[in-house]
Amino acid sequence: MRLHLSPEDQAFREEMRTFFTTQVPQSIRDRVAARRELSKDQLVESQRALNAAGLAVPHWPVEWGGRGWTPLQRHIWHEEMMAAAVPPPLAFNTSMVGPVIASFGNQEQKERFLPATANLDIWWCQGFSEPDAGSDLASLRTTAVRDGDTYVVNGQKTWTTLGQHADWIFCLVRTNPTADKRQRGISFLLFPMDSPGVTLRPIELIDGGHEVNEVFFEDVVVPAENLVGEENRGWDYAKFLLGNERVGVAPVAMIKRLLAQAKEHARQVTAGGAPLALDPLMAARIAELENEVLALELTAIRVVANSADGKPHPASSVLKLRGTELQQAATELLVDIAGPLSLASFAGEGSEVPDWARVATPNYLNYRKASIYGGSNEVQRTIIAGSILGL
Repeated sequence: MRLHLSPEDQAFREEMRTFFTTQVPQSIRDRVAARRELSKDQLVESQRALNAAGLAVPHWPVEWGGRGWTPLQRHIWHEEMMAAAVPPPLAFNTSMVGPVIASFGNQEQKERFLPATANLDIWWCQGFSEPDAGSDLASLRTTAVRDGDTYVVNGQKTWTTLGQHADWIFCLVRTNPTADKRQRGISFLLFPMDSPGVTLRPIELIDGGHEVNEVFFEDVVVPAENLVGEENRGWDYAKFLLGNERVGVAPVAMIKRLLAQAKEHARQVTAGGAPLALDPLMAARIAELENEVLALELTAIRVVANSADGKPHPASSVLKLRGTELQQAATELLVDIAGPLSLASFAGEGSEVPDWARVATPNYLNYRKASIYGGSNEVQRTIIAGSILGL
């Protein structure tokens, strides 16, 4: 089965494909395709190229840079971006805090933050999870006490992704510790990461990278004008944000790119004197993954076709669940094809081990996170059981 686009949507796809393959620097796209980390400057350069063409925040309100696209057009935009190995716009800016400010912020906040957020003039990070408040986010303990025209923030956040690059943080804080329900006493604050009393400490991951951080707040003074929406309504805004975070959680084109690389490497690696691609078990494994990705793609198209009023179809949880499983399966496949070469994870540039094999294990380890962020797969199974199966 293939997707048959209308002439208008086919022209739109060609427009997106041409832009992504010609207007984003090849050096950036090559690094993404090689599964190497990008520098802050490269990420900023890429997003600004998209924003200059009106392609960074197409889902925002039109007056703030949105395009008023159909769900199918947004799907095509995302898939062509992934297929071209273009880094997506920074999710913290474009899919998280930006839509919250656009929907719940006051006019002054919109004018102050939204243009800079879309253009990555401000790099945001997320202050949600805490050491004892991850999946149970409503149990967060970071406090913000009102003091005249300011709030005084104390507490700790963890797993703050790319916080080392961030200029500002959007933070869930407890403003009413005596609320009858924990969710009712939480507010949504914005403040600079260089505020006095903010301390960031890196967390070294199992893949050896520095991607996430701990952030500590000690008597951080935040102007009350940086409160988004109403005090003690932050939980509502957080739920809205998390719904946006789950958009694009099944990057079919990216998984296809990984499988294409796996097939190419399997033709080059030999086992028993023959290319690994000729091994019946390996060929069957690759074919099975390709079929699973095709099924995921068709499901994604059905979800797009049945999404209305900006609300995701309940089957989006299926996309999140299966999409992350297939991402992990594809990275595991590359490790197995690399075989003993995958042990050279931290070899230098002078190594005789090919680059793709050196990054195989770190990428495999890094993608363990995919089944946790955006709502863990266990949570998604509960949603599927209730919303789709009626259990």
